[in-house]
Amino acid sequence: MATEGQTRVSRRKFLKYLAWGAGALLAADVAFERRWVQVTRPEITIPGLPLALDGLTMCQLTDIHHGPFVSIEYVMLIVDLANSLRPDIIVLTGDHVYRSSEYTGPVWAELARLQAPLGVYSALGNHDHWEGIERSRAAQAQADIPELLNTNVPIELAGPRRAHLWLAGVGDLWEDEQKLDQALAGVPTDEPAILLSHNPDYADDMNDPRVKLILAGHSHGGQMVIPVLGPVITPCRRKYAMGLVRTNVSQVYISRGLGVIAPPVRINCRPELPLITLRCTRGASSEATSGPPARL
Repeated sequence: MATEGQTRVSRRKFLKYLAWGAGALLAADVAFERRWVQVTRPEITIPGLPLALDGLTMCQLTDIHHGPFVSIEYVMLIVDLANSLRPDIIVLTGDHVYRSSEYTGPVWAELARLQAPLGVYSALGNHDHWEGIERSRAAQAQADIPELLNTNVPIELAGPRRAHLWLAGVGDLWEDEQKLDQALAGVPTDEPAILLSHNPDYADDMNDPRVKLILAGHSHGGQMVIPVLGPVITPCRRKYAMGLVRTNVSQVYISRGLGVIAPPVRINCRPELPLITLRCTRGASSEATSGPPARL
């Protein structure tokens, strides 16, 4: 029979082991969460979207940050995962590299493998500028992925139910120009446009009602999120940390991104690969759902 003193010692040991176990689990989560990609499946209502385009899917890759903390093998797996989702359109919303221009060629060589029947399109971010914008654009051109720099393309659905929407893009908010009138040139007032902008803060400046959705990144979701308190630090306005946010004129979806920068950890903020489904206004509502995480 255990004495009272022995019982106290056993309880102390148990609590100590419990603390060690919790610490080990936290360390494992910090170590692996940055590679534990979550495929999210937001359904977003686009006012004015033709009924024929209801259900159109767009896969968004952003903030890959190939560099000292994000290997090319990880990028390869991301590309494979995106292709496996079979989206109608793929969009890249910037910050493909980190810390050195030596990573630019390899990351774009992998991104060149992306495939979508209605095309793959890009907007560049601040790190693409910081690591050499001319090299980034040359590698992007080599990958045959158009950059939507203050311009647009019509996304057309051929056949008897012919319909289209407009995909546009602007330059990075910190390092480039945002010529919205030029980006939306030729877009009719009664047809919807989707705008690529690396930095979600541009949503506060965007005042054209033709833009029904902005797709952005940049925030990384904060990389570290504390329950109740939220993201520790974001490089943009806190309201644009992640997810779907409504503005006075439009709405913006901010992906948590796929890579990391220093410190190279993610806590309670897994990398995100959104597969966005566009819905017309009839009988639809904007919401976001998540799929099972994929360890890469």
